[in-house]
Amino acid sequence: LEESSDYVERRKAITAYNAHSPILKKGLALIPVKFGISFTASFLNQAGALIHIYTDGSIHLNHGGTEMGQGLNVKVAQVVAEVFQVDIDRVQITATNTDKVPNTSPTAASSGADLNGKAAQNAAEILKQRLVEFAARHYQCDESRVEFRNGHVRVGEQVISFDTLAQQAWMGQVSLSSTGYYKTPKIFYDRSQARGRPFYYFAFGAACTEVLVDTLTGEYKMLRTDILHDVGASLNPAIDIGQVEGGYIQGMGWLTTEELVWNDKGKLMTNGPAGYKIPAVADMPADLRVKLVENRKNPEDTVFHSKAVGEPPFMLGIAAWCAIKDAVASLGDYRHQPKIDAPATPERVLWGCEQMRALRAAAPEAEGVAHELAGSPV
Repeated sequence: LEESSDYVERRKAITAYNAHSPILKKGLALIPVKFGISFTASFLNQAGALIHIYTDGSIHLNHGGTEMGQGLNVKVAQVVAEVFQVDIDRVQITATNTDKVPNTSPTAASSGADLNGKAAQNAAEILKQRLVEFAARHYQCDESRVEFRNGHVRVGEQVISFDTLAQQAWMGQVSLSSTGYYKTPKIFYDRSQARGRPFYYFAFGAACTEVLVDTLTGEYKMLRTDILHDVGASLNPAIDIGQVEGGYIQGMGWLTTEELVWNDKGKLMTNGPAGYKIPAVADMPADLRVKLVENRKNPEDTVFHSKAVGEPPFMLGIAAWCAIKDAVASLGDYRHQPKIDAPATPERVLWGCEQMRALRAAAPEAEGVAHELAGSPV
């Protein structure tokens, strides 16, 4: 990312810009993220799924995850479609309900696709094996010669449609319904000793953000953000890029505009959109570039070796906060760390600017004292 974002050259250009711009200051920050994936309450790392195949070749899928706009249903449907090698249009998902998949874990900890995708894959593999065994028996060939491909099934020298095989299997009294189950392996944690392996694997990412700060008002604009994020072998790059973009903007808002204010009676005053400011379209970086790490599968046996992508990119928003502090630090020739607590609202940024100006004004006096001490006898 340092190379693709041209970080070194831009850093030089920004330093030169700040030296000749008394009011507007630019800041640049490049930060990495390493995010552990799994519920820290280990018993929650489990999921179930239910799949029916109907005689017309359509597939009904229900899993324990909640679709809330993040694309979970599309990903899990893709997993099932991939197992049967059919078009995703065949797979119909019904809303999550505990009368179909009981005792569901929360759709949280970025584990929705990991857990439910694996559970759905398990159910699909069970059904596929039943179909393979039936086809081999029905057409009198070895199971190794049964192959699913492009909505069809090759059985020995014959090719039949998936619909036909489903119909034949039903007539052959083969169960076309199966539950699937998955629990995350390898994780254990002893809280009393703070020892163990709480996470199945880690997701990685990096963000480089450039910001412009008005040091007279504390207002700022996000100019450009470059992100490189690791999602393993992506289940759906379009969804994953959208999740990275949305996660970054949410994280940026968390650390810049979303301020919580309580009054002296302990009542939350910023309890609605009039006071609590989330990022809007005008707060987006004018130039937002997101890329996924390519050709790097998850070394662990996750669903098709993908990685979770919900919360990890949220932490990339730290780059925006660091870039603001970098811009303000230029007022003191980068010699001091400005005190700007998160969230870095314009008010807090302005106080950081005043702090840097005060430190710079005191610097010549401090240097004079140092020279006097250096010349006096010990």
